Amino acid sequence: GRKGRFVILEQYKSDPKITKDGVTVAKSLDFKDSILNVGAKLVQELAENTNKKAGDGTTTATVLARAIAKEGINVINKGANPIEIRRGMMMAVDVAQEHLLNISKAVVTREEILQVATISANGDMSVGELIAEAMDKVGRNGVILVNEGTASYDKIELIKGMQFDSGYISPYFINNKKEKKVHFKNAYLLFSNGKITQINPLLTALELSVKKKRPLVIVADEIEGDALTTLIVNRIEHGLPVCAIKSPGYAEGRVESLRDMAVATGGTVFDDEAALGLHALTEEHLGEAGEVIITKDDTIFLKGKGKKQLIEKRLELIDYLSERAKHDTIKENLEERRGRLTSGVASICVGGQTEFDRGEKKDRVTDSLNATKAAIEEGIVAGGGTALIRCRDVLDKINTENSDQELGVDVVKKCLHIPCYTIAENAGASGSIVSETVGCETGDVGYDAINDLYVDMFDAGIIDPTKVVRTALRDAAGIASLITTAEAVITIKLKKVLGCFAAHGGLEVTLYFL
Repeated sequence: GRKGRFVILEQYKSDPKITKDGVTVAKSLDFKDSILNVGAKLVQELAENTNKKAGDGTTTATVLARAIAKEGINVINKGANPIEIRRGMMMAVDVAQEHLLNISKAVVTREEILQVATISANGDMSVGELIAEAMDKVGRNGVILVNEGTASYDKIELIKGMQFDSGYISPYFINNKKEKKVHFKNAYLLFSNGKITQINPLLTALELSVKKKRPLVIVADEIEGDALTTLIVNRIEHGLPVCAIKSPGYAEGRVESLRDMAVATGGTVFDDEAALGLHALTEEHLGEAGEVIITKDDTIFLKGKGKKQLIEKRLELIDYLSERAKHDTIKENLEERRGRLTSGVASICVGGQTEFDRGEKKDRVTDSLNATKAAIEEGIVAGGGTALIRCRDVLDKINTENSDQELGVDVVKKCLHIPCYTIAENAGASGSIVSETVGCETGDVGYDAINDLYVDMFDAGIIDPTKVVRTALRDAAGIASLITTAEAVITIKLKKVLGCFAAHGGLEVTLYFL
């Protein structure tokens, strides 16, 4: 919530980190007690999954999961069937998710984008304005990066670049383990419209990469067999800066996407069927990018070396095809391709007086950006836990098959006030009184923790992205229902053998019944 407390995290061989970001706090947890550590790992998985799907809402998911698991275990201890309880819980979540989508309001104006971005940054208007300004530059669906700057002030740069929905083929290519991504500068790019199974066709490109001391990114329909194995081995054992990516799209769309990338970066698409095989590769055939960022799901090329004249010709061709497209799907695809070639990338450089300030603010800017994207995707609902409380009435209408399933529905219903309760407690108010009062209200009336008032949450600008609330509830109930149906925990301890931990045969397995 807006008045939530900060957490100071000790970091190995680094300065402490100050944050209130849920997933960051969860990932730092580690206990000597095996049982506690298993629980911590479950919370980490929950927070990471919620963050990955919705980009925010990790704290909401965590407090909901704790409450649902605790209530579910209480019911089961009284003799209810765990499996039926779980079924009832998931029935309730499905109905609640549907209700959230039904009451969701679309994000239309810049003011609404600013509201979402601000509330997700703990009420920091300057962060909200940064997100809104970045979206003004590249559009709502444009690519926006968040980096920690070196100055005391924030700034936004518009960089020539493009993004596509395909990431690294193997995590072994990762060179930034902290952020689980591949990050190259001044890279060569090889584009191939075909399957690469042998390493020989890639040797010329690899030799150029080593000779020029520049990373190599390979984008092809398929990279497998000896080719992929050799690349991975050289990456792991020799630190070769290389990464393989599967080209995005399908059929003809995949070929055109490759050609778009090649034009944007000054490269050539290799195609054996077009009589330009990889055996003919020279340095002039390789594309170039000032910076390449690759995650599991997508890739960004920044500062491509494509020639302006060729890019303009490519855009003219896309416009020509778009004007003559007979199907909406084809037209939308062409417009998407045009956007990738023209919109560029907005880079938000987060400033601050100290490294602590910049790091903490970067977390808030990232959360704010993710929440804003989620709001654009699915809309917004009343914030402060209000929307979840409004889901309680629809759960009464669920037709269950037995009394235990009904108890499972009731478990979820009893816990929907928890986010509102927690926000009020953190603000110094009575969580019980506040959540009960909000429950007695109707519509979008909720609790304004900053001003200690009950207000129309939309009028007050206190809103949450529907996707964030929905994902937090679903993931929380999912992990909580698994905990309630678990019978035992099996832990593994390393045995110390001759002063070191044994790699094989040194494991001690312990079974704990819950």
